[in-house]
Amino acid sequence: MRLYRATLMHTPGNPFQMPGTLQALDDGALLVDEQGKIAAAGPHAELRAASPGAEVTDLRGGMLLPGFIDTHVHYPQVRVLGGLGMQLLDWLEQITLPEEARLADNTYAGSVAREFLSALAANGTTTALVFGSHFAGAMEVFFSEAARSGLRVVAGQVVSDRLLRPELHTTPDRAYQEGRALIERWHGVGRSLYAVTPRFSLSASEGILGACAALMAEFPEVRFTSHINENPREVGAVRALFPGARDYLHTYEQAGLVTPRSVLAHSVHPSERELGVMAAQGCSAAHCPCSNASLGSGLFPLRRHLAAGVHVSLGTDVGGGSGFSMLKEGLQAYFTQQLLGEAGTPLGAERLLYLATRAGAEALGLEDQVGDFSVGKAFDAAYLRPEPGGTLATVLAHAPSAERALSALFTLGTQGDVAQVWVQGEAVYRRQTPVSGVSG
Repeated sequence: MRLYRATLMHTPGNPFQMPGTLQALDDGALLVDEQGKIAAAGPHAELRAASPGAEVTDLRGGMLLPGFIDTHVHYPQVRVLGGLGMQLLDWLEQITLPEEARLADNTYAGSVAREFLSALAANGTTTALVFGSHFAGAMEVFFSEAARSGLRVVAGQVVSDRLLRPELHTTPDRAYQEGRALIERWHGVGRSLYAVTPRFSLSASEGILGACAALMAEFPEVRFTSHINENPREVGAVRALFPGARDYLHTYEQAGLVTPRSVLAHSVHPSERELGVMAAQGCSAAHCPCSNASLGSGLFPLRRHLAAGVHVSLGTDVGGGSGFSMLKEGLQAYFTQQLLGEAGTPLGAERLLYLATRAGAEALGLEDQVGDFSVGKAFDAAYLRPEPGGTLATVLAHAPSAERALSALFTLGTQGDVAQVWVQGEAVYRRQTPVSGVSG
């Protein structure tokens, strides 16, 4: 047993439905067993008295949060971050797709996978729903590297058969066969799960969507992810390609791909019908505010999603976004809602922490395993401790409440403030500069 002593915060409930779910302990502790699961949580003095033989890791001086959960991030795009000045379709054609074609080389794909996974861990992200590569070989490489990293990944091969570069196209039969082989090889192995992943209806014909549906039917535990209603030009192009569909969602709905296992990224321009169907089917929306701003896609209508009953989580959308930091993503989500005025939804620190942690676990069907510090869950955690002398350290030292301290983390926190990260009790990242008080 190991006892982690820290100022800790988590949201074991949904603050959009029940405000006041933020739980904070200034001198708290988590008792973690040999399997990396939380055996007890509470004030340090109580847990120490109950478990005098436990080894202690003293994390005072920083803040311990549940590991962040990113529900939309692209593995092949880490090296194209910063491609500014374009909207979605031009950015794809000029920046992203040429880079994605390079992952046909497994050696290249391996180096990208290592960079990608390292960046997730360094930012405190312990679980990610990953948009993969178009190449089955690159996905074999990715899953192998993910196993070595210790992170939790839900990922899949991206499939398309039109309107992209020819080398990124496949056929429905090949999409099915390669997807099936990857599922049998990797789904449920270690900390990896599989997500069936057509790129979007713009590049996926009815045949490709049908192949995806066949995989979902054959393997009931795999997840599904794609894009929806991101950019007005994209939405119009999908409408032209599917003249018989009622809207963008209907292209997936007709194939049976809108289920509780589905996470659709962006959803910036949904109709009321689409929101109603997503809610009825238990399908989640992954909100990617930095990407939506960078590519000029629009302001996410969070209030409309919540009013319809659609579950919402956060994604960084690397490389359309601005990096791997879920803290930055939370801050941009806050800005977005502020800009919407009366049409927006206020996002205090409690809601931001929920969106960056437990909401992602719920979207992925993992809420019984990760997302908060409840007893019985895995010890997936990020320890944030700014270097002394910086602005964040000053603000945290004078924060009048836990919620204000958490607000400061989302406002000022960066990758450099992440000191250590654990997945199921296993350290998967440690900041190179030594931090006094960190052990174990």
